[in-house]
Amino acid sequence: MTRQASLTLHSQLAAFIRKKPLTVMPDATLREAVQAMSEHRVGSVIVVEPIGGRPIGIFTLRDLLHKVAAKHCDFDQMVMSVMSGSGLLMLNWRSTIYQAALMMARHGVHHVIVVDASGRLAGIVSQEDIYELQSGGGKAISGAIRGARDMEALVAAADDIRRLAERMLAEGFAAEPLTQLISSLNDHLTVRVIELTLEEFSPPKVDWGWLSFGSEGRFEQTLSTDQDNGLIFDAGDGDAEALRAGFLPFAKAVNDRLAACGFPLCKGNVMASNPELCLSKDEWRQKFGSWLQSNNPQALLNATIYFDFRTLYGPEELAETLREWLVRNAPSATLFLRFMAQNAVQVEPPIGMIRDFVFEKNAEFPHTLDLKTSGARLFVDAARILALANGIGETGTAQRLRALAEQGKLGRDDIGAVIDGFYFIQQLRLRQQQVAGSEGAANRVDPDRLNELDRLILKEAFKQARKLQSRLQMEYRL
Repeated sequence: MTRQASLTLHSQLAAFIRKKPLTVMPDATLREAVQAMSEHRVGSVIVVEPIGGRPIGIFTLRDLLHKVAAKHCDFDQMVMSVMSGSGLLMLNWRSTIYQAALMMARHGVHHVIVVDASGRLAGIVSQEDIYELQSGGGKAISGAIRGARDMEALVAAADDIRRLAERMLAEGFAAEPLTQLISSLNDHLTVRVIELTLEEFSPPKVDWGWLSFGSEGRFEQTLSTDQDNGLIFDAGDGDAEALRAGFLPFAKAVNDRLAACGFPLCKGNVMASNPELCLSKDEWRQKFGSWLQSNNPQALLNATIYFDFRTLYGPEELAETLREWLVRNAPSATLFLRFMAQNAVQVEPPIGMIRDFVFEKNAEFPHTLDLKTSGARLFVDAARILALANGIGETGTAQRLRALAEQGKLGRDDIGAVIDGFYFIQQLRLRQQQVAGSEGAANRVDPDRLNELDRLILKEAFKQARKLQSRLQMEYRL
């Protein structure tokens, strides 16, 4: 496997950077910058400080077209006079490829500069680089989403995402990159829906962010998914209630438009248009804090949904401050975590001591296994609890498990089998959703309809879930 083929959207940018970018000093002339770009056959040049090498601007072929050629600029002027410097988009090299893709989508740009821990230039990532990684048609759909000017175009793009996912599934794509791609394209779609809606609404002039929860928050969306979202805003010294009233009509419009794109309104009302989920950052922190101090069933259920969150639109600092607070305070909420662990082990993997599989009594779907409730969710819940208990801020199930292994909390030799088991069940879910005739059948499979090898692997995958549950039972003496 090549180095490029081993990367996923969750890989760090440090592993994705192909070569050192072309640089010039601020006093270089425009002519020198363009000649250097031509000689090296690249589409951009980074302007860096003479001392320290920190990036201060970027000059691209687009700048050459729109800022120079179109305005008949002097090629002997300094490049810093025509570079793009204000609002320069930069990410630390420990950020993920996915974060770079989402940043480009949010800001409508084609490059993100990567810096090391000291702020020095480490590399540059372009949309083309990420498109190559995604492959399989993601580039065309991303471009269509970015260029959409109305809802009709976005509804068509949503259909294209589903068709692409189904085609890639049929071609044998693995569950991890496929669910990441689905989540990535759905994120881009959501961002564009928000942008178009902002053209018609004027929400309060404060910092705010659109949050995703649940499977979308974990980068684990499948072909069958509804909406799980919320809104966070900075109330400052203002009236949170008045600001909320200003956000709710906008949030309702976004929810309705996402529904038109094929993401059904959440039956549990886990949506930003719900006043209880359109909160200031202080209100979110108070809500999280009240759950950590409680052991009632609703608080435990809320934690399984809302603790898997991330920002889709707006400044990430609001949600990251909330995440830092949660990571800092969750490990000490030992009683709450114990109750979460009790809930997580109540549903056992559907395998018996003698028979291969154990079937629940379900008149509508007899002789079937629920791959979500009795399969994937067992991995998700265990990974969440262990991550919260150990101060890990990752949201994805596999990322949480890998981070636990890095900390020595789970055996490195075992973690690969656990993650493989999780993604095998996800793969079966995707395949079943593709052929299911009803919503109720979307996550159910009759093992007798699987080939012998798939039945064997499914049983082993359930054993890996049981192994994680055993770890919880040991940790919390259940």
